[in-house]
Amino acid sequence: MGKFMLKLPSMGESVTEATLTAWLKEVGDMIAVDDSVVEVSTDKVDSDVPSDVEGTLLEKRVEVNQVVQVGEVIAVIETNQVVEEQPPVAIHTIEEDLPPQEEQKEELSPEILETVAAPVQQAVETVLATNDTNETSDRFYSPLVKNIAKTEGIPLAELENIPGSGENNRLTKSDLLAYVATRKTAPKAPVFEKAPAASPAVSINKPQQISSNSDDQVIEMSRMAKLISHHMTESKNTSVHVQSFVEADVTALWEWREKVKQSFQDREGEKLTFTPIFIAAILHALKE
Repeated sequence: MGKFMLKLPSMGESVTEATLTAWLKEVGDMIAVDDSVVEVSTDKVDSDVPSDVEGTLLEKRVEVNQVVQVGEVIAVIETNQVVEEQPPVAIHTIEEDLPPQEEQKEELSPEILETVAAPVQQAVETVLATNDTNETSDRFYSPLVKNIAKTEGIPLAELENIPGSGENNRLTKSDLLAYVATRKTAPKAPVFEKAPAASPAVSINKPQQISSNSDDQVIEMSRMAKLISHHMTESKNTSVHVQSFVEADVTALWEWREKVKQSFQDREGEKLTFTPIFIAAILHALKE
């Protein structure tokens, strides 16, 4: 008897992890070649992971809803087949593609060095200039966010109070730019000789408490449902969700158009639609 380690295969370019959404086999179940063992989900695709060997499911290494890295062992399958040693998933780095140091005998010309020196130095200065933001903060800020904050003159104390729409209240570029736009247009707060009584602090990111009873059933959302929920929340935070309707009786207008539309088309070579009529009515109303 041999043991086959079923690993999470590559799910496509830029995909490094997936969430195990369901087990299709249980420990002790017989598995044929190409039988699907688990279902996994990524931000791009939902897929099954098949077995490369025939055997019996011996061990589950991952729980449902657990995030798995590409190349990580998902399950152990006991098989009578000869199991070849599975090579580890290759993680290529820049250093691996470079020849050994002693073989790099060709030196760069002064012209090339001068060409690349300025951009490299500028990048280094940008990173160093933004590295001090996290020194006294437990909150993560990306280099881009820190650079925008530095350019706009936003101190760390003010940055800490800006709500973020990212995961774990992470401050995104869009959050900061929206705050900067509001910051520039908002009137200055009046100065009171005596500070007013502080109102209870309200966190806009605090989830609303929903009452429940014994007849309710709480079901954890799937990965896809969580993604949909996240995108819907982002849409609500960034888009206007208001529509206004005003009804008007246009029976007379409809009847007039029905009466003249054929003669209009014969004369002008174009169909008479309601759009220019409505525009004419709006212009008339604006003048009045």
